[in-house]
Amino acid sequence: FSAMCVSIARLVSADAARMHQVERWCFSLPWSEEQCAAALGQESFAAFGVFRGSALAGYISLYHVAREIEILNLAVLPQERRRGHGRRLTRVVLRLARKLGMEKAFLEVRSDNVPAVSLYLACGFRYEGIRRKYYADGTDAHIYVCSLR
Repeated sequence: FSAMCVSIARLVSADAARMHQVERWCFSLPWSEEQCAAALGQESFAAFGVFRGSALAGYISLYHVAREIEILNLAVLPQERRRGHGRRLTRVVLRLARKLGMEKAFLEVRSDNVPAVSLYLACGFRYEGIRRKYYADGTDAHIYVCSLR
């Protein structure tokens, strides 16, 4: 465990390669570097990274439309997990969304992703419904919502 400073910053197009590397470690169907760069260039997309020193340890990405945000991905490198990075990123995004007048946050999570569900419940989300066979492997997605009022 390093005592290196941990910080959170908004990701920009120049961070696409680092974002892609985190994707590759965390997801079975990662976004390509080009997809990361394209998303980071969209006005309605935002991503925030948690950095240990200058290294990207994880990130959270979202779309914001009207008065809602949809959390798309929350990814933390395997060696950086269980250190509060996911909770820190989620809470920063929810706090910022409230400040910007957003009313609701929602997300879909694999029904079998127990650590993620625990994190989202701890951050104020509540179960809203299910999307059957949402993922390519046939796993259901559970929908969670958080009121930001």
